[in-house]
Amino acid sequence: MIKIVRGNPTPEELAAALAVVQARAAASAAAAQGEGTPPEWSDPARTVPARRVPHPGPRAWRTTYWPS
Repeated sequence: MIKIVRGNPTPEELAAALAVVQARAAASAAAAQGEGTPPEWSDPARTVPARRVPHPGPRAWRTTYWPS
């Protein structure tokens, strides 16, 4: 329940204020359910190759910039 404490808002002002409150409540409910998280396929970390650090060895310096 919303109570007007001070002033005399017009119906348009009251409708605008209620729309903002309703949108914020819907956004917080969606965030609580986890609907705001992006899907896994859009995660940029999945495009990074798993082997970024060269393994020690005689040609380790070559694999630093030229992945195999």
